[in-house]
Amino acid sequence: MATPEQTPKTANIGMIGLAVMGENLARNIERNGYTVAVYNRPPSRDEPDRVKTFMKENASGKFVGAHTPEEFVKSLERPRKIILLVKAGDPVDWTIDQIKPHLEAGDIIIDGGNSYFMDTERREKQLKAEGFNFIGSGVSGGEKGALWGPSLMPGGDREAYEHIRPIWEAIAAKVDGEACVTYIGTGGAGHFVKMVHNGIEYGDMQLIAESYDIMRRLLGMSADEMADVFDEWNRGDLESFLIEITAQILRVKDPETGQPLVDLVLDKAGQKGTGKWTSAVALDLGVPIPTINAAVDGRNISSRKDERVEASRQIGGPAGGGYGGDRAGMIQAIRDALYASKICSYAQGMNLIRAGSENWKWDIDLGETARIWKGGCIIRARFLGKISEAYRRRADLPNLLLDPDFNAYMQGSQANWRRAVGAAVEAGIAVPAFSASLSYFDSYRTADSPLNLTQAQRDFFGSHTYQRTDRPDAGFVHTEWEELLEKQAGQG
Repeated sequence: MATPEQTPKTANIGMIGLAVMGENLARNIERNGYTVAVYNRPPSRDEPDRVKTFMKENASGKFVGAHTPEEFVKSLERPRKIILLVKAGDPVDWTIDQIKPHLEAGDIIIDGGNSYFMDTERREKQLKAEGFNFIGSGVSGGEKGALWGPSLMPGGDREAYEHIRPIWEAIAAKVDGEACVTYIGTGGAGHFVKMVHNGIEYGDMQLIAESYDIMRRLLGMSADEMADVFDEWNRGDLESFLIEITAQILRVKDPETGQPLVDLVLDKAGQKGTGKWTSAVALDLGVPIPTINAAVDGRNISSRKDERVEASRQIGGPAGGGYGGDRAGMIQAIRDALYASKICSYAQGMNLIRAGSENWKWDIDLGETARIWKGGCIIRARFLGKISEAYRRRADLPNLLLDPDFNAYMQGSQANWRRAVGAAVEAGIAVPAFSASLSYFDSYRTADSPLNLTQAQRDFFGSHTYQRTDRPDAGFVHTEWEELLEKQAGQG
């Protein structure tokens, strides 16, 4: 154990916020050879002093404990590098205000929480005007990722990032010898990409839940049988962290009842807002993300448990079970539907990142974004390598569905995809994300959509004009539909 005299007094980097994520990330940084100063908001009367507790639990490490903002800032080498891992929103601004009086020009504040990217844009501009640097860095991987290697998505001033790059590369997850971190872009780019990552995560989880629901309700499979299926899927193209933990969850038995523990978990899924932000920004930018939206809606409707229970008593429909067809064939159909829908979800997310990059002039590399998600983060999956390769082949790829490799898979899985969705719908099993993905796929591949009628309606009641297919050079035109109808009726 280090004595007070041996405890280092100057730290390479500082951490404010010693909840589990902050504590684990600090330990990750220290394990990789850096001295870390730690500080937490002052404890209330009923709370333990987190700094004292942390220093006691990590007494043999290279940590510097600080108990005031001034002491914390003074313990850091210049330019000071300070990570904030506090709750998003006002707590970030409050924490910045606490340390700012003690900073000097060129010091760097890094927000590692799930902040809204426009808040990051605002903070970066304000702090730059005052001579400071601000980096918004997405950190994905949960508690274990923070400790052993997360996926990191830093955005902000490029020169400021170069000061923290050696640390970020050291602590990030490694895949094929490469660190799962890259400079994303200026301003709020890093937190924007983390927001979309979380939206894709919503979609992934909803699609897996729908696969599980079809297997248990349509096919009547037990938790152990479904665990075997997910284990098998995790050895192929669907290999991913979420598929892996799904199999593990399904095998856990409740110690009290002996039942599968998952069956005793109330079907109300929480959310912290990043999925909702993703949906809202997509609407603002005009980017269709129906799979992700369906996942957000799925969580919203899950929260209405009492209403759903009452509705189940009053509203009739198919019972959901009694499938008499080829069971193994249906499991394969569900698998194909899951993978095809997953491709659609990621295509939507990558298109949203592209639109955000173009709108805010971030110049985000989509291939690199997919690469750094291959390890550390919650959506880490084998097929992210294929996404990265698709953008390496064609950086301006309009949609993953147009990549030859993904297109070939979609063509081969269509029949099974439609079979799984159709069987679920016929049995009265809700599959909003599967259905949304299939509709997205069908809409995207349709040359002539029915929205010609919609535009005609808009011109009819609001004179919004339209373009003619037979005279594209004519520009936008308007028709007095009622007058024309009356005239034609008179001629008849």
